[in-house]
Amino acid sequence: MTAPAPFLHKGGEMLLPLASFGSVYTKVWPGAEDKAPLLLLHDSLGCVALWRDFPQELNVATGRTVIAYDRPGFGRSPRRTARLPVSFVEDEAALVVALCDALGLSTVVLLGHSVGGGMALAGAAALGERCVAVITMAAQAFVEERTRRGIEVAKVVFSDPAQREKLSRYHDDKTDWVLAAWIDTWLGEPFRDWNLDRVLASLQRPLLCLHGDADEYGSVAHPQRLCDKAAAEASLVIFPGGGHFPHRESEARVVAAIARFIEKRA
Repeated sequence: MTAPAPFLHKGGEMLLPLASFGSVYTKVWPGAEDKAPLLLLHDSLGCVALWRDFPQELNVATGRTVIAYDRPGFGRSPRRTARLPVSFVEDEAALVVALCDALGLSTVVLLGHSVGGGMALAGAAALGERCVAVITMAAQAFVEERTRRGIEVAKVVFSDPAQREKLSRYHDDKTDWVLAAWIDTWLGEPFRDWNLDRVLASLQRPLLCLHGDADEYGSVAHPQRLCDKAAAEASLVIFPGGGHFPHRESEARVVAAIARFIEKRA
């Protein structure tokens, strides 16, 4: 197995062993060793492969190392069977810290999409000064009826075996768990009052929020709340007509905004 340091500098992919978390599939696009790497946190149905060419585009535009990983239960990481606790977003901070430790990262920029955005914020709060900046794309700050309605629609879509088959190309026999982890958690009554307010109150790192004003899983109230409640410098970029995947719909604009934001901070 490749050691973490050569893996980080040479790039590639591996199942990275993390104490208490098992092995986590991780992929690296190597860049400048004197700049803080970007660590990507995927959405509720995502994985490394579903970032598509976005990590490579970030790597080229910023010259930085880009790292992406599959959370346990997703993509090419080992399966998971337990139901997600209400605190699963905040709990991801412990894995983020363990991953940064395993890779020997003294500094890092966290970038999360959708629920991964909340996880990036929690990770940034836990890492403290090791995290030089944090970026969210289409992130949820609380449970909004618009979010629940979007998931209800998706629940119907994924009742079609053909749609589940498409998702199984990325999650294999973990697909049913992945869907339940998203749908059952977000639509469950115990999760209705969830929000990121406590995380934001402890966030001391510069924040950039990217959001489309036509996002089917969350209105602009989410990035506004993230920026208003963050105990740090916060910037907001709204994409008119943009949906839930700004890095696919407006990749060049998203990459440029991220590059500008982190240029002076890391």
